[in-house]
Parts: sequence; C-alpha cells; structure tokens
Amino acid sequence: MARRKKGRAISGIVLVDKSQGSSSNHILQRVRAIYGAEKAGHTGALDPLATGMLPVCLGEATKFSQYLLESDKTYIVTAKFGQRTDTSDADGEVVETHDVNITEQQILEFKKTLTGPIKQIPTMFSALKHNGQPLYKLARQGITVEREARPITVFSFELLRFEGDEADFEIHCSKGTYIRTLVDDLGQMLGCGAHVQALRRTKVANYPIDKMLTVDQIQQLKDDNFIDGDESNGVDYIVLDSHLLPMDSALEELTRIEVTADEVKTLRHGQFPARQMPDQEDLKAYQIETGEFIGVVSIRRGEIRTKRLVVTENFL
Repeated sequence: MARRKKGRAISGIVLVDKSQGSSSNHILQRVRAIYGAEKAGHTGALDPLATGMLPVCLGEATKFSQYLLESDKTYIVTAKFGQRTDTSDADGEVVETHDVNITEQQILEFKKTLTGPIKQIPTMFSALKHNGQPLYKLARQGITVEREARPITVFSFELLRFEGDEADFEIHCSKGTYIRTLVDDLGQMLGCGAHVQALRRTKVANYPIDKMLTVDQIQQLKDDNFIDGDESNGVDYIVLDSHLLPMDSALEELTRIEVTADEVKTLRHGQFPARQMPDQEDLKAYQIETGEFIGVVSIRRGEIRTKRLVVTENFL
C-alpha cells in the first residue's frame, strides 16, 4: 500500500487578508491546502469578527512563528458606545444599555489613561487557559474566574472619527493586548459602555499591507496556473510560490550573524562550534559563503548554540 503523500516541502510566509466571519484556523487550513504544504501555522489568531493581516507560515517557517506572535500589531477599530456585551464585541449578547452623552474631548482625555505601559485584565472570551481549559469555554458555561492583570504597552491610541454613538481608532500595541478590552474599558470610563463593532488588523511587525492576499485571491492564483487541475508538475506552483515572503522576514528585529560552511555542518550534527563573542540570545544566522538563512542561534560561553535550525534536503 502506497504511503499517503503528506504535502510539499515548501517554506515561507504568506500574508493573508482574513475575511470577516471566518476563524483563523479555517483560514490556515485553506491556505495550507491551496499550497499543498506539509505543515502550516498562523502567528496570532484573529477573532471571527475581525479582518486583516494574518501571516501564515508554511513549512520550516513555522519554527519562527513565535517571533511574529511577540511582535507589535496595529489595528483600526470601530467602537460603538451605549452598549456593553458579554464578549466586548458585536458577536456577544448585550448586557448593559446606556444613553450616550459624551464629547470628543472626553474621549481624548480618557483614552490617554489607556496609552503607554499599562496593565490589562484579559477578557474571559480569550484563548488563555485556566487549569488547562481555555477561558472562552468556561465563559460559554457562565463561569467567570479571576484573571491576573498583565503588562502591555499601547504605543498609540489615535481617534480617527467620532460621530453620534460610534468612533474609529487606530491602535498600535504590544503583544497580548486585547482591543476588545481597551474599548470596553474606555466605555466604562465614559460612563456609557462600549463594544467593538468592527476590527481590522493593518500591521504585524513591519510587514507591508499591500502584500496581503485574500484566500479567494490565493485560490485564483492557483486555479489560473494549473493546467486542467493537474498538480503533478511542480512548475505550476511558481506563480503561487512567488507570493511567499522568506521565512527570515519574521526575524527583522534580530541581529545577524554569519557562520562558515564548516560551522553549519557542526551545528547540524548537534555540536557547538567555538565563537569568542559575548553571550547573546536570538541571533539570525546565515552561511557566509552562500548567504543562505540557517536559523536562529545563540552565543553561550564562547560557543554557538542552536535554537531553531532550518531543515533542507541537504541538511546533513
């Protein structure tokens, strides 16, 4: 019996423009299937309500997704004042209703207290876990548990529009920030309540927004470049693969280190070549002779230590 084909050993990052109503995992699985990739992973889920940038890592790029998870993000959010919901967004049930008698000046003043280094209590409708259970599953059972406030940074919280009971904001924030909670907190300060009406992520790290593709666009690229649906000829993937960003694009903030071919061979055999340098974590390594990206290493006690190595066909 022939072994089932697992998929292509294709590596890179595709910037998906997530559609509203779809889960991030659903988007991930569709992109993986379109590319025929062996493995895939996303770099921080967006709620079904949200749209916008969802970097999907394919193949060996999944090893470096953590660096994008920890990167800064930017969002455009529409807040609706006068109503609080149990999820703090429009997908939830309304739990409080208030008259809206607020001014633009009040919004400008109160949002200042939500800018900079602050502590935020995560929403119950989050994927954070309590005793191994995601909080959102407990919330759906009507269970509320204590959540510890976590440090975050809101680098900017700009008011773009204020009309009636709605306002648009652009928010640049650190990892772990819940935009829904920011909006709910602002509504509480204003005394009228608020929830997220619409949310769009416009930036992850420094990835360009003009490189985003919807899943339908990605599917069309494939459909337009396969002959009669025949996937046996790998050359048909050329156009599709040309939209992948290199896996080291996830590591823009890391310091570069160059290693020799002999050092690469030593690392791939599980040994640590000597390098007289100060200790340092998280360096992106490239083979000096070819410029090939090797992976992420560290320097410890005068040795190069591997953290994440890229596996290629000629790995050994």
